[in-house]
Amino acid sequence: MLNTAVREAVMRVLPRVKTPAQYTGGELNSVAKDHRQVRGKLCLCFPDAYTLGMSHHGLQVLYTIMNNDPQWACERAFAPWMDFERELRKNRLPLYGLENFTPLSAFDLVGFSLQYEVCYTNVLTMIDLGGIPHFAKDRRVSDPLVVAGGPGAQNPELLAPFVDLFIIGDGEESLPWVMEKWMALKEVAVREGDLSPERRLEMLAELVGSTRWAYAPAFYEFDYHADGTIAAVNRTRPDVPQQIESCTITQDLDAIPLPTKPVVSFVQTPHDRIAIEIMRGCPWQCRFCQSTVIKRPLRVRSVETIVRAALESYRNTGMNEISLLSLSSSDYPHFEELVKRMHEVFAPLGVNVSLPSLRVNHQLRSVPQLMKGWRRAGMTLAPEVARDDMRTQIRKPIKNDDLIEGCREAFKAGMSHVKLYFLCGLPGERKADLDGIVDLAEAISEVGKQATGRYKEVTASVSNFIPKPHTPYQWNGMQTRDYFRWAGDYMHRRKRNKMVRIKQHDVETSLLEGILTRGDRRVSAGLYEAWRRGARFDGWKECFKPELWWSAFRDTGIDVDFYRTRQRPVGEKLPWDHVNVKKGRAYLEKELERSVIQLRVMAEAVGESGGDGDKQPTGCGG
Repeated sequence: MLNTAVREAVMRVLPRVKTPAQYTGGELNSVAKDHRQVRGKLCLCFPDAYTLGMSHHGLQVLYTIMNNDPQWACERAFAPWMDFERELRKNRLPLYGLENFTPLSAFDLVGFSLQYEVCYTNVLTMIDLGGIPHFAKDRRVSDPLVVAGGPGAQNPELLAPFVDLFIIGDGEESLPWVMEKWMALKEVAVREGDLSPERRLEMLAELVGSTRWAYAPAFYEFDYHADGTIAAVNRTRPDVPQQIESCTITQDLDAIPLPTKPVVSFVQTPHDRIAIEIMRGCPWQCRFCQSTVIKRPLRVRSVETIVRAALESYRNTGMNEISLLSLSSSDYPHFEELVKRMHEVFAPLGVNVSLPSLRVNHQLRSVPQLMKGWRRAGMTLAPEVARDDMRTQIRKPIKNDDLIEGCREAFKAGMSHVKLYFLCGLPGERKADLDGIVDLAEAISEVGKQATGRYKEVTASVSNFIPKPHTPYQWNGMQTRDYFRWAGDYMHRRKRNKMVRIKQHDVETSLLEGILTRGDRRVSAGLYEAWRRGARFDGWKECFKPELWWSAFRDTGIDVDFYRTRQRPVGEKLPWDHVNVKKGRAYLEKELERSVIQLRVMAEAVGESGGDGDKQPTGCGG
């Protein structure tokens, strides 16, 4: 049901903002239902720019599932860029769902997808502009249920004061269940005329008490030791779960519908293509990787399901590129069959197929031949580290020979460039590991010259390692600002090949992510203060103001090094221990023990050398 007044007011201010088409709704395949004809309304909120949110496959999946049910109206909202936020505030207009211009405060449920921690201030902006009380404790039955899920929900404590309910695990089954349960409880409360905050808490307790994978922070309190570490996490009532488990899809992945009519953006997005998830989970168990932990077990779709969904999506969108998504596409068990079938179907249509997450193994050498005849620009690979002993440490068993020969074949087949993802600051990292990053990138550029007669462009994208919750490294401290700056400078000075680029992720952004990833509920005060002082779009270099954050933490009494760089004893209670993801703490402790043994061997294997200018600073993290 279109809110004409809000729409008309918005249209009057759009000429004063950049890219106004992202705020108008009405895109191809969007679903605008009459709210008078449905039982409940929910809005899926992506706390970042429209262009990034519209590139997110999970949003399209949940949008399709919820709108396929005739009793729900599901809409979308994205964080408004600063110019539009100013116009909304100046004109006292609410943030709204794109389908009907309905203010967020008028929905029954508002769900946030937490894909990365540096978007947390955007969550607060959207709650505020949407007309929803900032703090969960201040909401009544008439206010939306504020739900959050995604990777950021694996440590829910930073947003605990602001979010009513965290969904841990897969959303395809959990979100419809939560919507049904909440609406049933709300309908009773409305009939009885009790819309009080107390009634809302009772409804929330009944909801989380009916399942094991929903976490309502309002029912949990923390006790602390004198040194600031956590002593205990206590339930405030016995009818809510003591341990939160992960929701895992129980049915065959083929039975979960793919979004074959995805919403097509009016504006260009970073991933302006059809996305098809071919597999969920990863057969490998790299110690640094949170995704491989939280997406277990491994589940695959059949080749025919994938091809059929891709063809239907093409007919419904007209897009000329299809991206096959998974954590490791070439580990899909029917990989060659899938690539050949996609080629048979889509090459005659002029549609390109991309494989964005290829694993470095012997199969990499055959990929260029399998994709022969398709449009190529570059190839993206994630070796993570460059030395075999460090690969043993992180449990990523790949070989440089496979990587180099795979790139050689790709260059012969017409690939113009290669992008490599590496990690800097891993436990036990040595100068030799940084040397290896530069040497490997330059070796691949050299292979390009051997294959084609000219050096090829190689980009080594280096991320600053952050020990993530629910991984074996969760007890390790993060490296320091000085170390990351030294490492980046060292690699740049060591590089000789002009066709090789070393791109280190912004150090200050990584340091912020480190505390937002690893903090507990006490850090929320710093987050809220930074937002009040104007922190917005912290993942965007042109918007990020690091000193604003550091001063907000200082002024709220938060010791960032206590959370970020401190090595934590294995026996210490962690802020996320009560969110028990997949294999659990015992498995992680065992993996950490193995890691420590391997670190001792590594430390003795390579002697450090270099002039004074290359002296490695003493850091934390291992």
